[in-house]
Amino acid sequence: MGETTPGPLSQPLTAGAVASVTGFASSFVLVLAGLAAVGASPAQAASGLLALCLAQFVLAALLSWRTRLPLSFVWSTPGAALLVAAQGRTGSLAAAVGAFLLCALLVVVTGAWPALARWVRRVPTPVAGALLAGVLFPLCLAPVTAVRRTPVVALLVVLVWLALRRWRPVLAVPAAMVVALAATVADLPSSAALHWVPTLTPVLPQFEPYVLVSLGVPLYVVTMAGQNIPGFTILEQLGYRDVPTGRVLVGAGLGTGAAALFGGHSVNLSALAAGIIAGPGADRDPGRRWVAAVAGGSGYLVLGLLAAPIAGLVGGTDPVLVEAVAGLALLDSFVGGLVSALADTAHRVTAGATFAVVASGLTFAGIGSAFWGLLAGLVVFAALHRPRARA
Repeated sequence: MGETTPGPLSQPLTAGAVASVTGFASSFVLVLAGLAAVGASPAQAASGLLALCLAQFVLAALLSWRTRLPLSFVWSTPGAALLVAAQGRTGSLAAAVGAFLLCALLVVVTGAWPALARWVRRVPTPVAGALLAGVLFPLCLAPVTAVRRTPVVALLVVLVWLALRRWRPVLAVPAAMVVALAATVADLPSSAALHWVPTLTPVLPQFEPYVLVSLGVPLYVVTMAGQNIPGFTILEQLGYRDVPTGRVLVGAGLGTGAAALFGGHSVNLSALAAGIIAGPGADRDPGRRWVAAVAGGSGYLVLGLLAAPIAGLVGGTDPVLVEAVAGLALLDSFVGGLVSALADTAHRVTAGATFAVVASGLTFAGIGSAFWGLLAGLVVFAALHRPRARA
């Protein structure tokens, strides 16, 4: 990277602040909905959200400072969608935390064992994309369900999101959530008491084999395929070819494990925010863009301190409307997964089979559809595209 005149320090600080506010606002509803789906109370969901923000701050500050690279970390958005899809199947938050810890262990092992990292990178793109799209699909239907159940309020939520999506995309999801909150604010005093003091609530994990397989393994796969690997790819495209992959993954795994003990699901290298934090808009000098990553992590820390009242407000809102807002927030990710799954015409049957099994919600032997969809996709891919032996 060539030498260039650095801009004012306010430039990377502003880029970091924008990335953290955008990332938090666009998906915090999904995180809270996902944690609630696996048995978390509003207080436990607030603890999980705060734990994730703390882990993201520590990882971004420590690794970016040590490496002088713009390494930003966020929670796993597709992982949160996976939690929503697993609603009612984990039995308790403690069992889900056991699955979170398995995911953390697998990420650490991936970082420490380069051969496993290479294997994960070889998961066929049609399978990975269809797995992500299948996980997100039921939640993307939530706005339709909400319109059927509460037509007036749900239509208003959708219209507000649509209008701001056209003119102010960053504000679209927060504004839609405000409308959903306003529609049920009269019920808040009886359904959710607001607490302002941030609190980390420990959760003693339980290791239930079915939950570990049906939630822990798919959480690892969608987090790696949906965010960690794209995150490395984007950094490379922006000129950062010396990113210490192993150290980043071990850090993400340890951060996930620490957050899991307080209810958080998964932390990973940022993919979408990397374009803001590691791009030329953060600073003309690539060597100073790590400041933007630290600023972004600090922004998440500040926002995380508001997790308690935010979770209280969301917890007092009609769950149908909360999931509707989350579904609107995930449309981009759903379309992205679908496009990557179907991009190669030769593998569309593989992608279709994977998507169909995941989206079906199939539960067999106590194991959820995300695992069976992944397995089905790999089997179909191997059956249809294995090189034929020469006669």
